[in-house]
Amino acid sequence: MLRKKTVLFFILLLLLTAGLGIKTRAISASSAVVMKSDTNKVLYELNPDAKLSMASTTKIMTAVLAVESGRMEQLVEVTEKMTAVEGTSMGLRKGDILTLGNIVKGMMLLSGNDAANAVATFLSGSSEKFAEKMNEKAKQLGMKNTNFVTPSGLDDEEHYTTAYDMALLGSYAMKNPVFRQIVSEYYGKVSYVYPKGEYTYRNHNRFLTMYEGACGIKTGFTKKSGRCLVTAVEKDGAFLVAVTLNSPDDWNDHIALYDECIPKLKKLSLENKFDTFIKVAGGDKTGIIAKIQSVPEIAAADGEQLSSKTLIDKFIYAPVSTGERVGEVRFYLDGICVAARELTASESVERIIGQKSGFDRFKDKIFNIFRRRKWQTTA
Repeated sequence: MLRKKTVLFFILLLLLTAGLGIKTRAISASSAVVMKSDTNKVLYELNPDAKLSMASTTKIMTAVLAVESGRMEQLVEVTEKMTAVEGTSMGLRKGDILTLGNIVKGMMLLSGNDAANAVATFLSGSSEKFAEKMNEKAKQLGMKNTNFVTPSGLDDEEHYTTAYDMALLGSYAMKNPVFRQIVSEYYGKVSYVYPKGEYTYRNHNRFLTMYEGACGIKTGFTKKSGRCLVTAVEKDGAFLVAVTLNSPDDWNDHIALYDECIPKLKKLSLENKFDTFIKVAGGDKTGIIAKIQSVPEIAAADGEQLSSKTLIDKFIYAPVSTGERVGEVRFYLDGICVAARELTASESVERIIGQKSGFDRFKDKIFNIFRRRKWQTTA
């Protein structure tokens, strides 16, 4: 009788866990985090604050600083100092000339330590000074348990991070379109100015072809750190970043993590009541309706609340063209802006000639230029 009760108990437990969507597969990583990139909401964690080596996932920060330097198109002449580093290489040689952007490509696709060293030396004069910039940026991003020593990720007792901190970094990095373009390419071209040539390299990140919606970002390995992996997936309206540190079965770990986390998200949308009347001065109509083109469907984790805010001027000056941007609607999850949509003029408005003086029309023209520029630069 006792045996029957025990069997029934375990059957019931399995049914309950299946109904809740709980996965029984244990991942191989020492530490892991899955983060919802738009709000930094953690969807999964395993020893998230354990300080561990991160190997070449370090290069995510190196690439971020290079992209944000504004010097990606500048030419770099490779020196012996830049290539004097052990480990993986993109094959840089003394005297090579190529843009910083192409060096960053080689660093992220081939995980070239020589490329990382070249970036650090070019931007800061030395790896040591560049590490100071890396740590300063880490502090800005809220990476409280991270310390960078090298630009490449070579082992050092004082070079460490956490899965949570790397998820913060990965989420931040993937919001930069230049960075994202580089790490999303499974095959990328690297061009040399001298000796002139163009080479196609395959990205070390095989996860790009292993999971639907995968779009980045970086692998890493040393004997000390084990296999490290940071990936990003955009799927079903969600953008997630997953991190595993010291993960012998990292590819399958990431598949399991996304398979567990993505179905738990729910899609939210607000009813389309955003059409707004806006007054028009100096035209053949007193006002027009500003219309939203589409309402986004946003993936939210449990407890996240969706809200919106309409940004529009109280009035605008004629002339106005049909489809012209006159404002926007921003969508927020728990106070964080996660999407925006344009509000556009539903019809045109012609200026009434002679209604205003030439000076007034000149002022209106300047006003409209700055108004349009303001909306164009709004995130």
